[in-house]
Amino acid sequence: MASKILKPSAPAVITAPETDTSNSLFVLTRASLIVLLMAAPLAFGAVLAWGWGAMTVAAICLLLLWAAGCARAGAVKLIWSPLYVPFVAFFLFAAAQIQFALTLDRVGTRESLIKLTAYLIIFFLAQHLFADAPQRVWRKTAGAVALYAFAMAVFAIIQLFASPGLLYGIIKPRWGGVVYGPYVYHNAYAGLMEVLIPVAVVFALSLRPRHPGKPVLLFAIFVCLVSVFLSGSRGGLIALAVEFALLAGAIFLGEPGTRKRALVAGLVLTAIAGAAFSWLDPGEIWKRWEAMAHTPEIALGDRDKVTRDTLRMSRDHLAHGVGLGAFEMAYPKYQTVNTDLVFDYAHNDYAQLFAETGILGWILAPVAIAMFMVLSFRRLRSRLEHQTGWLQLGAAVAVCGLLVHSLFDFNLHIPANAAWFTLCAALATVQVTAPPPSPRRLWRPGAHLATTVLPPDFDILNPPNGSTEE
Repeated sequence: MASKILKPSAPAVITAPETDTSNSLFVLTRASLIVLLMAAPLAFGAVLAWGWGAMTVAAICLLLLWAAGCARAGAVKLIWSPLYVPFVAFFLFAAAQIQFALTLDRVGTRESLIKLTAYLIIFFLAQHLFADAPQRVWRKTAGAVALYAFAMAVFAIIQLFASPGLLYGIIKPRWGGVVYGPYVYHNAYAGLMEVLIPVAVVFALSLRPRHPGKPVLLFAIFVCLVSVFLSGSRGGLIALAVEFALLAGAIFLGEPGTRKRALVAGLVLTAIAGAAFSWLDPGEIWKRWEAMAHTPEIALGDRDKVTRDTLRMSRDHLAHGVGLGAFEMAYPKYQTVNTDLVFDYAHNDYAQLFAETGILGWILAPVAIAMFMVLSFRRLRSRLEHQTGWLQLGAAVAVCGLLVHSLFDFNLHIPANAAWFTLCAALATVQVTAPPPSPRRLWRPGAHLATTVLPPDFDILNPPNGSTEE
């Protein structure tokens, strides 16, 4: 069995198309991976042991299925990514915390190790299954994500009005919470939408202007935006604003006419979504925004205190941290917030990581983010000439949105959201080796007239019979 490692810095290698189309095991693994990630939020975000446990077991099974596909193909192509370095470093460090009794919560650290295993497998599979996938696979995946986001938004809105405070209309959370969609915590729902919406937006941008599916996609995006407004997540709205700003910057890399139309359309869609929220809001959400503490969740000022407490914890355990996943056990000693609530998380993923991993987290976290930014946004202009590049941009923007929201919440500690985050990070940074289709035009999403590759005597205003727009 042959083996080959493809490095991102190396020139793109065109692989044989049969590795993707004729090997049904690869196709099955890729489809099952997307189904797994779609199922995870439905299990209350996979926050319970049976949820993240089942997700981990399923990820391992998919890895074995991918290995069986490699055996059938008679070759193994391994793709290297610099992001494996922080991944593996955190994994080994957490294992050392358990081995040498450096964690205050051995069970919590072991649980974090299991989750890290699932995320690492998802990252590995996503890169290997999509690197040489044809453009139509990327397109179908983006379409499935957009449809899933729309269905999730419709469900969340219906549940809000039909059975507020109840999961699936029948389950009342034991410890309370702000129920929205399948999540006990409304900010977790907003975090999921921050991952899904950018993919749907760039998919709509990548379609030709008169594509029959574009109005349907725009309506789906509109419903998703309304659902985020209705969730009442302030951090979610901030993250979405950052995502749309990044997308606007990418649009400015396109043609001048495209920039104006796309930006105006985005502003109009957002304004309509805000108006729809004002009409649908039963009153509670707007009051909570005004009071900042209308519900049992902690107020913004208290979150600042928790963050400062967590940073003090990090300072006292700078060498090796309190242990990955040990925040809940270590925090009471540093707590300055007067409340009866138990703090499972710091409401700031960065501060919590620094406290749990010490100096390693302080070094690796910024390095990992910088590496992701370079891998995702390098050669952006040339990548945006093809639809796959736009879909990769959507994945990169989704990751950036969740990174922003992590300053105010703990979405990366919600296994379902962390799994989607991992998938998007893998898709955004993978070096696509499959050759793009050879259309008669260069890909300029949103443009009414693209540059065509046609004979010199071709008259664009009077094309011969049979020449139609793709």
